[in-house]
Amino acid sequence: MDESGQPQSGTGGATPPAGDPGGRPAQARPLAVNDNGQPRSAPPAGDTGEHPAQARPDSTPGGTDAAPPQEPPKTPGTSQGPSAGQEPGSDHGSGISQAPSSAGGPATGAPTGDGPTTGASGSRPTGADETPAQHPYDTHPDRAAATSGKRKGPTKPPNPRGGILMGRPFGVPVYVAPSWFLVAALITWVFGGQLDRVLPELGAARYLVSLFFAVAFYASVLVHELAHTVAALRFKLPVRRIQLQFFGGVSEIEKESETPGREFILAFVGPLLSLVLSGVFYLGMMAVEPATVPGVLLAGLMVSNLIVAAFNLLPGLPLDGGRMLRAVVWKITGKPMSGTIAAAWVGRALAVTVLIGLPLLTQTGALGGNAEDVSGMDTVTDALLAAILAAIIWTGAGNSLRMARLREHLPELRARTLTRRAVPVEAATPLSEALRRANESGARALVVVDVDGEPRSLVREAAIVGVPEHRRPWVAVSGLAQDLTDGMRVSAELAGEDLLDTLRATPATEYLVVENNGAIYGVLSAADVERAFVKAMARPS
Repeated sequence: MDESGQPQSGTGGATPPAGDPGGRPAQARPLAVNDNGQPRSAPPAGDTGEHPAQARPDSTPGGTDAAPPQEPPKTPGTSQGPSAGQEPGSDHGSGISQAPSSAGGPATGAPTGDGPTTGASGSRPTGADETPAQHPYDTHPDRAAATSGKRKGPTKPPNPRGGILMGRPFGVPVYVAPSWFLVAALITWVFGGQLDRVLPELGAARYLVSLFFAVAFYASVLVHELAHTVAALRFKLPVRRIQLQFFGGVSEIEKESETPGREFILAFVGPLLSLVLSGVFYLGMMAVEPATVPGVLLAGLMVSNLIVAAFNLLPGLPLDGGRMLRAVVWKITGKPMSGTIAAAWVGRALAVTVLIGLPLLTQTGALGGNAEDVSGMDTVTDALLAAILAAIIWTGAGNSLRMARLREHLPELRARTLTRRAVPVEAATPLSEALRRANESGARALVVVDVDGEPRSLVREAAIVGVPEHRRPWVAVSGLAQDLTDGMRVSAELAGEDLLDTLRATPATEYLVVENNGAIYGVLSAADVERAFVKAMARPS
């Protein structure tokens, strides 16, 4: 990923629902049962249509466990590119590293709404750009559901750890991925074979020297990544972690650079440090005997850092050179998305070139070897290496496009337009009465308030679904509610990445949305945010 950050390419606000020229969302209709009083069937969980999936309670109320909180979609972090650097909003790295794949989930529309209402009917109109699923306990058979039931929760973010923690330079954790040990063993074996030809007197000890070379090479990769990290911290961009992995490393920077100039600098400092290290090792090589262990090690480190720098400067995403090309196109056009598209397609062309060109260069002896000495095993090895490199570059370029598209549409996620109208009720109010009030006002959420009208808890929609119809008059809403915490109160002005970061800090199924003066605006469902998130990802740029 790149030193990704606040969306630079986003659009301003939420798109008005289709068919409403004024941009005001259609009124959502609340809760329903069949004519015989039995719950209506709902679409299966995970339905990707325009209706949210029907909920089923984890347990029935009255002494049963509450449904586990859902976690909102995770916003993609960004980082300074891998030596095969990452796409915008993704990782930077030395060597080669893949950009993270985009989040997924059920692709359904998210409700939107107009301004809050006043009076006892509730604090927020339902907004919906799709027809909501039917709720099993609506007293109005012709109405659509005020709530959906148990949904498939948003995909939880992956474990932020990526292997063995090696330290925290500049306060940033450095992890070594398990794949590194495989590559280190391969480097040890290959370099050991070369040492046998240059220094045959070493015998089996050559593999210890080769292991030292593998560790020193990845230490150079770490320096490359630290260059990205230090630059990001200087620009006040938070860095989640550094990971050393297969074919290089990744610096995961959580915010995108704000200007093309900063983007260029953040991408360039990594290859620059690799060039500096190559020069340092060259000077050291000049000071020692060439046919000695120090001479061979310094020569190997000089060449390997030169290769890392040159490879990363290739002008295609997800390499650092691709990020530099993106910054240049961004500067010329004024559009970050244009830079991403150009650099991603150059990256794909580069992947095809590597796949075809690397084996041809080896066969023709253009890399310095004798073409007649190339064996069948060498051909297979070169073809495999070319295929791995090409796959990493191609995948990283594709991820760059997806992440850029997400950041372009991320500002459309606005708490104000996704919030459901809520009806305030006191703790002792029977559920049947609370649902009747919700139906009359067209609300889709219940907020439990005290005698002074201050919100105390939110009634979980999954818990409502679990109450049989005949028990509703005897169940108080307080028994179905989740107490409000500070993290469950969100501002109606939140949008985009700020909204997702706020929800991710306190995972829950519902959140109370308030105005700047503290007045209740409505209730925000994590499932609604997830659907809007996935819908934004699916929308073409």
